[in-house]
Amino acid sequence: MAGLMDPAIITVLTVLTATVVALILEPVRLDVVALVCMLALGWTGVLTPQEALSGFSSNAVIAMLAVMILGQGIAKTGIMDRFSRAVLQKVGTKESSVIGVMSLSVGILSGLIQNIGAAALFLPGILNISRRERIPAAALIMPIGFAAIVGGTLSMVGSGPLILINDLLRSADLEPYGLFSVTPVGILLLLSGIGFFFLFGKYVLPHSKSLGESVSEQDKLIEALHLPHRIRHYAIPPDSALAGKTTEQSGLWGEFNVNILGVSQGSEAEYAPWREAKFEAGQNIALLGNEENVGKFASAYNLIHEAQADRLSRLNDPARAGFAEVIIPPRSEMVGQTIRQFSFRKRYAVEPVMMFSKGEEIRGDFSDHQVFPGDSLVVYGLWDRISDLKENSALVVVTPFTVEKKRNPSKLWVASLCFLCAIGLAMAGAPISLAFFTGAIAMVLTRVLTIQEAYQAIEWKVVFLLAGLIPLGVAMQKTGTAAFLAEKVMSLVEGGHPVLILLTVAVLSTMFSLSMSNVGAIVVLAPLVMSMAQIGGLDPRPLALLAAVCAANSFILPTHQVNAFLMSSGGYRNADYLRAGGGMTLLFLVVVVPVFYLFYL
Repeated sequence: MAGLMDPAIITVLTVLTATVVALILEPVRLDVVALVCMLALGWTGVLTPQEALSGFSSNAVIAMLAVMILGQGIAKTGIMDRFSRAVLQKVGTKESSVIGVMSLSVGILSGLIQNIGAAALFLPGILNISRRERIPAAALIMPIGFAAIVGGTLSMVGSGPLILINDLLRSADLEPYGLFSVTPVGILLLLSGIGFFFLFGKYVLPHSKSLGESVSEQDKLIEALHLPHRIRHYAIPPDSALAGKTTEQSGLWGEFNVNILGVSQGSEAEYAPWREAKFEAGQNIALLGNEENVGKFASAYNLIHEAQADRLSRLNDPARAGFAEVIIPPRSEMVGQTIRQFSFRKRYAVEPVMMFSKGEEIRGDFSDHQVFPGDSLVVYGLWDRISDLKENSALVVVTPFTVEKKRNPSKLWVASLCFLCAIGLAMAGAPISLAFFTGAIAMVLTRVLTIQEAYQAIEWKVVFLLAGLIPLGVAMQKTGTAAFLAEKVMSLVEGGHPVLILLTVAVLSTMFSLSMSNVGAIVVLAPLVMSMAQIGGLDPRPLALLAAVCAANSFILPTHQVNAFLMSSGGYRNADYLRAGGGMTLLFLVVVVPVFYLFYL
């Protein structure tokens, strides 16, 4: 009973309970909850000031800072844009297929590098797919993040607990596990997780943009004006009647009410080709219009539907192209002329989609409609071309947009080398924080990123969230609270069936990983579960390994590094993790416990 009366344990349990409740109910932002928790431990005297602030210098926080910078450097080269385009070309745009391929990719990579590094590397590509295909980012990011966490169980170097458990086994004079000893259960977990979202994703994943993902100006414009937004790509075969015709002769605007956004052949591309431009066999074209009209045009000219051509892929990227509304001011040189007379497409390489003139809405072919002061046009084109319109006194652009910073593909190999060197240092035994921070600074020194861009890449909300929660784990270990809780639960199943013991270890590890760092959880639990195994006459090695694997079963709260890192990008709330993570947590236990009982124990 003495342990129950220990004031330090009571204090830590009180802080722990209040923190968990606040994390679930979210009365304030999660990073604020974490900081209040940190301060409470310091002011109550449970931790010294140095211990209370230790989270800011922890390996986990420094590694996360470095990974954010490395991810930004990789993203700046455009390599993940290429990957995302390749995924869309291979699997199409079906949400479940995209989630499956991306989850499998990030999961496999997480088996070789730390899962936070894999998640950071894939995040730019995920966001790119979200923008291109108008799939809410919230519906893509969470399953990819969960796959990164589960992928860490594919090898003994995939996560901190699995790396640490071998050291703990050695210290207990037990044989460590080989590099791929955990791979079979890791594969089952990864495939089960992907299958879970494939079958139930539409029920458990958030799809609303209200979850932190504000409605963009583009979405507002498309909805208000009922604009077509799906761009379809076709190839012109040799026997097509379109070859040799000009855009005007083809009847695109007048007969079919379809707009042509670009034409490419080989390495050459022309955007918003003017009316006298002739089509040629072998060209790829990008068409904008409703599905029925585009289908009629393609059928009339025997066009071949295909994936987007690389030279025209920019048109599908909302970060690089979109709709803009422009107004013709009274002193514009366009006043009194028609779009044909003004050579609008030839001058600006943007496509007029619709026109408002004297209160009338005009679609289709309005090339010969006279322009009056105050008329407005809705055009589609590359943002850098639309940006040029702002410099012209003939038009006033009223749609806000941002021109994406230029990619720097020349630094692709430099950025990749920095990232691979960081991974190599970590796999060679260097501390993860030191290895990844070295790679991050190498990117700055090699001018992949400026130091200012490195600072901007850091998501400070995530940093403070982790730095504030890490001292809670320190307090639980220092005061004996963790050992007190674990021993009380373990005493309930002493002498029980091995499956019950395995389930208890799995649940304990899961619970501890939610309230403290997964590394801290395994440090506390490993000695206890090994003692439990000896009392029950079981081999202690599988139970220790099970505890290390289940330290990854951290889905129902955003306390895992990967979940914390992706929370802002997905605009998630705790309720989203409870809904989707609850199913994943149960599935994890259902897979792991029988596998360990049958093949590891």
